[in-house]
Amino acid sequence: MRLGATLVHLSAAPAYPVAEWARRLVGEGFESLWTPEIVGRGPLVPDPWTTLATAAAVTEHVELGTATVQVPLHHPADLAHRFLSLAHVCGDRLALGLSPGSTAADHEALGSDFSARFRTFRAAVPRLRTLLAAGGDADARLALSGVDVPVLLGSWGANVERAAREFDGWLASGYRTSPDEIVAAHARFRSAGGRRALVCAVPTTDLGATREALARYAEAGFDDAIVLIEPDGPDPAAVRALLD
Repeated sequence: MRLGATLVHLSAAPAYPVAEWARRLVGEGFESLWTPEIVGRGPLVPDPWTTLATAAAVTEHVELGTATVQVPLHHPADLAHRFLSLAHVCGDRLALGLSPGSTAADHEALGSDFSARFRTFRAAVPRLRTLLAAGGDADARLALSGVDVPVLLGSWGANVERAAREFDGWLASGYRTSPDEIVAAHARFRSAGGRRALVCAVPTTDLGATREALARYAEAGFDDAIVLIEPDGPDPAAVRALLD
């Protein structure tokens, strides 16, 4: 199982240098760097496009991904333009994690209908994927050519099977979900023919508990685990050593 880390902090922390943090994580041996899209919850979480472009400029080879971008907060063409632009910066290191969103505050901040998020997501994703693959469609020409980038689904419930059938992989959130729930959903994902399985935002507040959780995810067959290290959390080297 590969080990990645988030590039942002979710707690109320002072501003921090993303470039320095990205270099440090890569230097400690983390194999991928990820960032979510979070708005309207108080503390500033830098947007994924700025964050990943910064990380791309100061690292090499390591995978860079969104975990996740909330599709209903954007017009599909605007979102495709952002992703196409980011792909030109990151190259073939980019992976796109998408979701309907799970927090009402983010949608309220941007005037989006939270109750309609699943319907909006289902309607937007096909066009988004066309725009990414072709660089445009009948209504928008965003680029002369498209990009071939893995698209992952971050969601729960029946969407676990949908991730298996229609996406290149599944992103399970370990932030507010127990290892038991995650492992059970992973079994459903594999039974439905799912390919790449990632568990993201795995807490590191208790390294003993983190070690146990990572061991369970590896045993279950997850391909990647992405840990969340807060500013007052453990040294990244100590977290990386949990899988050595």
